[in-house]
Amino acid sequence: MGSIKNISDNDYDTAIVEQEWVLVDFWAPWCGPCKAIAPVLEQVAQERDILIAKLDTESNPITPGKMAIRAIPSLFIYHNGNLVTQKVGGMSRPQLLQWIDDAMNANDF
Repeated sequence: MGSIKNISDNDYDTAIVEQEWVLVDFWAPWCGPCKAIAPVLEQVAQERDILIAKLDTESNPITPGKMAIRAIPSLFIYHNGNLVTQKVGGMSRPQLLQWIDDAMNANDF
């Protein structure tokens, strides 16, 4: 189904158009909620046709600055390179799946 890929500032713009649906996870190694959502994202990647692109904000500060990331984890969903929705904070698997499904079904893409 989906996949997980670590991305950087250098390939962010390419990554968000790599697949029809992309969820970008802005995270950091020291962030507890980021660690908690990581296995949930792995499960979701197996259940939905979506690329999970993980960007470490500590190693890659340029993109989070451009995107005005103020808290992590910050999750952005893109459809064909266009931002559809975003959320801040951790979520359970059912909440995350519902959020993704709502984004995918929000409009007639």
